[in-house]
Amino acid sequence: MKPRVSVLLPVRDAAATLPGCLDSIAGQSFDDYEVLVVDDHSTDGSVDVVRDHAAADSRIRPLVNPSRGIVAALNAGLAAARSELIARMDADDLMAAGRLALQHGAMTADTRIAVLGSRVEKFPAITDGYREYLDWQNGLLSAGDIDDEIYVEAPFAHPSVMIRRRVLVDQGGYRHGDFPEDYELWLRLHRQQQVMQKLPEVLLRWREGPDRLSRTSSRYRREAFDELRSVYLANDPRFLQRSQDFAIWGAGRRTRKRCARLLARGFRPRAWIDIDPRKIGNRLDGVPVVSPEWLDGRRTFVLAYVASHGARTDIDGYLRALGYLRGRDYLMVG
Repeated sequence: MKPRVSVLLPVRDAAATLPGCLDSIAGQSFDDYEVLVVDDHSTDGSVDVVRDHAAADSRIRPLVNPSRGIVAALNAGLAAARSELIARMDADDLMAAGRLALQHGAMTADTRIAVLGSRVEKFPAITDGYREYLDWQNGLLSAGDIDDEIYVEAPFAHPSVMIRRRVLVDQGGYRHGDFPEDYELWLRLHRQQQVMQKLPEVLLRWREGPDRLSRTSSRYRREAFDELRSVYLANDPRFLQRSQDFAIWGAGRRTRKRCARLLARGFRPRAWIDIDPRKIGNRLDGVPVVSPEWLDGRRTFVLAYVASHGARTDIDGYLRALGYLRGRDYLMVG
């Protein structure tokens, strides 16, 4: 019989953490699964770890990446998966014992859900900057919250999600490119109006360390995120319908650099909004820099490009007080 869940686990040189990861999967309260361990040409003994665990547990299926890189490994595992529900996992992370049971139960009960994540916790330590990101990410539970915040940052920890195989296959799987493959997938599924949400439980311990791809790969540099956002934002109906009358909140040099990719696609804001009195009254490329009070009595669509999570919270509160609705009248952009 086919398993009810396929755990998709790409591995590259993870011999130190892989035993703990596999043990956390073996400890699941839900046991009707297979584990597709796709080795991406490891040289550190990871293959031996997988072989030893597979000898003791027939649910583990060792595979070899026919190409190179995480995207190829993910697509190879997807092609080999026998279940319609794919649970992503990374070799340095740990599952909570009830993860597969809760996600499988929720996705079986509601077939509209295409992607189901969970809250996560970082270990063994977390920096202040990452804590802000994690607090933001863990605060996004509903499909509406994720839709409205999709341009801030990646709304899911990739190894926390369960995805319907047919949705991934219909979308052509993971894409190669100069961008983070998981964020691109969330943006692509959002464009297709797929339902993505989270369970409120913490179901993944997400390891923090200097060797994570998000810290070592050029595909995760800020410019790659900015370009990816601009591609999808430029085609988002919420923005397109209001693109003849929009303003950008944030007139600083770094903000202008981040939104330049969107503006290069032919869009021109009606105003730049800023709270710095030294900027207010100036013009940038002929567009005035105004204070937030300029919005009083208007319904100009706002793209808030301010990067600080705390500042975004303040902007959100200000716009809500004016009667602006998130997702309809404004979007936050990371």
